[in-house]
Amino acid sequence: MIGGLRPYSMMRPSGAPWLGDVPAHWDMRRIKTLLREVDNRTRTGEERLLSLRMRQGLVDHIESGGKSIPAESLVNFKIIEAGQVVMNRMRAAAGLFGVASVRGLVSPDYAIFEPKPDAFSPYLLEAFRLPSLSTVFRSESKGLGTGEAGFLRLYTDRFGSIPVPYPPLDEQRLIVRFLDWHGGRTTKLIRAKKKLIALLNEQKQAIIHRAVTRGLDPSVKLQSTQIPALGHVPQHWMVVRLRNIVERIEQGVSPQAEGGLAEANSWGVLKSGCVNRGLFRDTEHKRLRSDFTINPNIIVSLGDVLVSRASGSPSLVGSVARVNSLRYRLILSDKTFRCMFKKAVDSDFMVLAMNSRYYRDQVEQAISGAEGLANNLPVSSLKDFMFVVPPLKEAQYIAVKLGERVGAIDIAISQVEREIFLIQEFRTRLIADVVTGKLDVRALATSLPEIIEPEAIGEPIDDEDLDDVTDDTENEEAAA
Repeated sequence: MIGGLRPYSMMRPSGAPWLGDVPAHWDMRRIKTLLREVDNRTRTGEERLLSLRMRQGLVDHIESGGKSIPAESLVNFKIIEAGQVVMNRMRAAAGLFGVASVRGLVSPDYAIFEPKPDAFSPYLLEAFRLPSLSTVFRSESKGLGTGEAGFLRLYTDRFGSIPVPYPPLDEQRLIVRFLDWHGGRTTKLIRAKKKLIALLNEQKQAIIHRAVTRGLDPSVKLQSTQIPALGHVPQHWMVVRLRNIVERIEQGVSPQAEGGLAEANSWGVLKSGCVNRGLFRDTEHKRLRSDFTINPNIIVSLGDVLVSRASGSPSLVGSVARVNSLRYRLILSDKTFRCMFKKAVDSDFMVLAMNSRYYRDQVEQAISGAEGLANNLPVSSLKDFMFVVPPLKEAQYIAVKLGERVGAIDIAISQVEREIFLIQEFRTRLIADVVTGKLDVRALATSLPEIIEPEAIGEPIDDEDLDDVTDDTENEEAAA
């Protein structure tokens, strides 16, 4: 616990099962007494388009990497004014809320609210993102289907009737000041740990690159490949395209999924993040509906070599990993390739080669080219990638020795990633305890500056949430 933080001395029942007790001097207010829905539409579509992101809130659509959308396509989008609150009806349970800092446009499927005089939006946003309240939002959402597979929306009448904790306004401001300060400290700490991970990865990449392009014998005779990314390689190694050393490359499907992890009698479909810089995570999947028919040809098996075809982050496109452990029944998604290598090729060596710098250079050229869309690796490009391959026995020996060398680095990286996870977990729990009145931050917050450095505020997590406008428009069309 942070020094100086203690429970409130007097508590009382809140009347809300999800909340429990609250400080005796706090009120409970229904959301509709704090926010009033407004619905103003653009006639021209010429206002600035804003995107709602999970952790960044409302940001400029173009500046945040979104594609340009013609003004005529934005006609009838909702106008949001600075200071107003926006809610993604379909993802309210995930905490997708924001406050506008400028005038702009948002999806017509969103709900926009004008804060009433006694509402303090920064505190309300913290409350709306509470994991405990997300369960209430989910239960109050209505529509077709269930979970992420359905088209559930949290409508204003149900949203407005939900009670939330309401401290005195001065105390709300102190709570937000404390959380901003703590968020800044958390950001700096995680940035430092991410820099350490980056350094470890650089060291790992240097070891891998030399081994998969030169081998382990420093006296071996070399030949020029005439390929800048490869340079000189051992004379007895082959320089080939991937298409010449694979039996086939398979791809999965994109079925509707319910969200959550697969259980004993259910199946899951892999998410694009299942392969991340040489590591396979079987928890990166979504549970399939029970009526989905499983195609045995796309079932994931131990030993599979998987390649990320598409990702919200360009740096993760083309990531490769081997399935070394598997605790769930899973199938490939359409965002994942499976490479089936010929018997004369050691797949462990190829996984290492496909985590090298020269492979990464080819991926970056492919996803920026004219053939594929942004953040998408076409299979034709993948098949044309050049690789340098040693004889089978030598490749197997290199894979074993190299695995030993980089294994220690992977362990160190995993430890730092675990530390980051625990820091983020502590941050989430702290926010919940402070916003719901389980910890009193008034004394500490009073001693903090009112203005926190802007660059220090916010969660230091890569924002992989997709832009709202495109997603929601597609969801509406699908629901119709």
